[in-house]
Amino acid sequence: MRHVTRRLLLVGLAATPAACGSLLPAAPPPPQLFTLTPVPQFPPGALVSWQLLVDTPVSTAALDTERIALKRTPITVDYFADAAWTDRAPAMVQALIVQSFENSGRIPAIARESLALRADYVLQLELRHFEADYQGAAAPEARVQIAARLVKMPDRAIIAEHNFDATVKAAENRTPAIIEAFNAAFHQVTREMVGWTLAAAR
Repeated sequence: MRHVTRRLLLVGLAATPAACGSLLPAAPPPPQLFTLTPVPQFPPGALVSWQLLVDTPVSTAALDTERIALKRTPITVDYFADAAWTDRAPAMVQALIVQSFENSGRIPAIARESLALRADYVLQLELRHFEADYQGAAAPEARVQIAARLVKMPDRAIIAEHNFDATVKAAENRTPAIIEAFNAAFHQVTREMVGWTLAAAR
C-alpha cells in the first residue's frame, strides 16, 4: 500500500508543472509592421553640382521609437498596441528623405550624415510631430512636422531654415487607412522640402 501511495504522489508531482504552465497567459501576438514610401518622382530640373548629407532627425523620446504614436489630448501621448514602424521613426524618416532626394534626379551625391561623404551642404532636421491625432474625432489626422536647417560646409554657416507641416485625415479608423494618411502627409512635407533645399542651396 505504501508503494502505491508513493507512486501516486510522484505522478501528481510530475504533472504539476504542466498544469501550472497551462494557466499562464499566452504571449500577445507581435505587432504588425508598417513603413512609409519615398516620394517617387519630382518635376524635371537641371542637375546641381553640389553634394548633400541628410542628418538623422532629432526628436523627443516619445517619437524616437518604433511604436506608432497617437494623441487623444494635447498633453498625452499613447501608442497603437498592435502596430509598429519597421525602424525608429527618425531613422525611417531619414532613409526615406534620402531616397526622395535620389528620386528627384537633381543631386549627383547624397547620403546619410553618418556616412563619410565630403558634402557641400548638410540638411539638419528636427522631427517635431509624427503622430495620429484623434482629438475627439472617430478617425484621426496624421500629422508630420519637420523643421529643416540647411548648413553650408565646411564653415557650418546656416543659410536657410524652414518648418514643414502637413496634416491628412485618415479615411477611416483602421490601421492601414491611418498609415496611408501618414504616407500622404509625409509625401507633402518631403516634396516641399526637396524643392526648398534645391532652391536655397542655389
